[in-house]
Amino acid sequence: MKRTKEPKSSAFYQQQYRQRLRELGFIKKEIWILPENTTRLLEIEKQFRLPIINSTSVNKKQENNEMKKNEVWSITDLYQALHDSELFNQGFASVEIIDGVDACLHITMHKYGDLPLFLSVSNLQIVVEALLWPVDIVTQPSQFNEEVLCTRKLFPLSTIAIETTGDGSLNYIMYGALSASSLLSNIIYELETLSDNVIKATEAYEQHINFNKLNQN
Repeated sequence: MKRTKEPKSSAFYQQQYRQRLRELGFIKKEIWILPENTTRLLEIEKQFRLPIINSTSVNKKQENNEMKKNEVWSITDLYQALHDSELFNQGFASVEIIDGVDACLHITMHKYGDLPLFLSVSNLQIVVEALLWPVDIVTQPSQFNEEVLCTRKLFPLSTIAIETTGDGSLNYIMYGALSASSLLSNIIYELETLSDNVIKATEAYEQHINFNKLNQN
């Protein structure tokens, strides 16, 4: 995916995310569940972060977009629909278009410590991705890659891969994909799920990452 803005490592956004949650009055609770209930827990967690008074509110502009949309999204249409949605109207996220031959959306997830996501539409597919960390700060790449493959079910709707960025460096990324004709609500769910998974991946794999080396770079 072509982009012109390079985000920081996910560890930075993890710290910002935790600090933001504390400032908003949230507390952390550890629970134990069966792996097959991971997706259900994610949905419940999001509901519990909403004030009770607003938990059933509906954004009318987003509702209209859902009813009218029955064809493949373009970048400009998707930009406007996201801009009008409740998530963006309430300041939890912001979006801008990065122009070019393959235009994409640069989405900043403010509720996740200003985590940047990049969204593109190509070949009837929407792809959303986020940077995790450079390959060269992983202490034991083979062992780490094996653990990633064995624990992939921990991160519903998301996949970890290696990608070469504009400066030629190799980086781990996390991405999700869905149909280019998906409902707007499903696209927003993908954005929030990917953001949440980026934070959780940093926590799950931090023993494999030499963050001191990242700071030296």
